[in-house]
Amino acid sequence: MSDTTLGLVVARYYASIAEAMEESARAAVAERGATVAETVDVPGAYDAPLAADRLARRDDIDAVAVVGTIVSGDTDHDQVIGQATATKLADVSLDRDTPVTFGVSGPGQSGAEARDRAEKGAEAAGAAVDLAESLPEPEVAA
Repeated sequence: MSDTTLGLVVARYYASIAEAMEESARAAVAERGATVAETVDVPGAYDAPLAADRLARRDDIDAVAVVGTIVSGDTDHDQVIGQATATKLADVSLDRDTPVTFGVSGPGQSGAEARDRAEKGAEAAGAAVDLAESLPEPEVAA
């Protein structure tokens, strides 16, 4: 049984898809014997980096999984949101020295495609557990 504790960030903009992603993430965590210490709901994927940063600062959180979806519209807005979110989540992971996994499906997909990709929640949660369990401890400067 794992003693890994995760933070989970759920971008709720497409609520029914977010719920399915959260369910798949929680199932993956439970299957691995890990736990979710706290879930933070945010309005959309763009809002996820701040919530991930808050969770990554906590001593009782080993890793953070972020789930949500970005659907294409009539403009390139989805591309901008996807790029900004991915970049900032990577920054959080490096700045906090805590794994932050990107379980946001899209951009460049329809709503139907997004619904078909709800398992991305499980993939992100599983990857967060894997990273928390396999990364070596950082060396401390003398």
